[in-house]
Amino acid sequence: MATLFISDLHLCASRPAITRLFIEFLQQRLQPGDTLYILGDLFEAWLGDDAVDEQTQTVINALQQLHQKQTPVYIMHGNRDFLLGTQFASATGATLIDDPYVIKLGDKKILLMHGDTLCTDDVDYQAFRLQIRSPQFCNEFLSHPIEKRIAIASQFREESRSRSKEKSAEIMDVNHATVDAVMKQHGVLHLIHGHTHRPAQHHFQLDNEEAERTVLGDWYHHGSVLRYNGTFTLATLPL
Repeated sequence: MATLFISDLHLCASRPAITRLFIEFLQQRLQPGDTLYILGDLFEAWLGDDAVDEQTQTVINALQQLHQKQTPVYIMHGNRDFLLGTQFASATGATLIDDPYVIKLGDKKILLMHGDTLCTDDVDYQAFRLQIRSPQFCNEFLSHPIEKRIAIASQFREESRSRSKEKSAEIMDVNHATVDAVMKQHGVLHLIHGHTHRPAQHHFQLDNEEAERTVLGDWYHHGSVLRYNGTFTLATLPL
């Protein structure tokens, strides 16, 4: 029995090979008794539980098949799919979890996050995040016809790409003081997150104790999976 962590798949119709890889991962890589955590941005965009296309339905069906095999799947919202809701959870059998979220593996507490709230040097992004996560914005967005939601989301992505070109890589990475503060707040020595697309296992001192921060990779050119079975192993899955 193993616990597996993935994030930042950004599944969409324009990248069918990654969707096929993900479904193959669900069907062939997970064993009976395994548990899967998806730490945000499973989808490139989620425009509401009523906006399901053919490609998305294929993913929902694969997750439901996993549920029928009694394999627990926990999904955290990312910055691209924070509108995943109860209808999606019911259709897939997955459990939506908060960000941040603490679990226990063996005798260790592990903090799980998507990771975008750790990038506190990116002040513009944090302000934008607060705006679009507000209940008022979400309710208004979901009240629009799906075609208009697509247009709004496309505009946001273009604006995001434009802003990112003007920012240094350091600004868009995590702030280490924020990492320390969050880990202390939750009383953990191991943090697992995605979002930055910089897979690595960082070791450092936190209040004179050995601490670890594991960053999950994205699924743009291959899969990225963190596996725990007594020890942590970060690996890639070829297309």
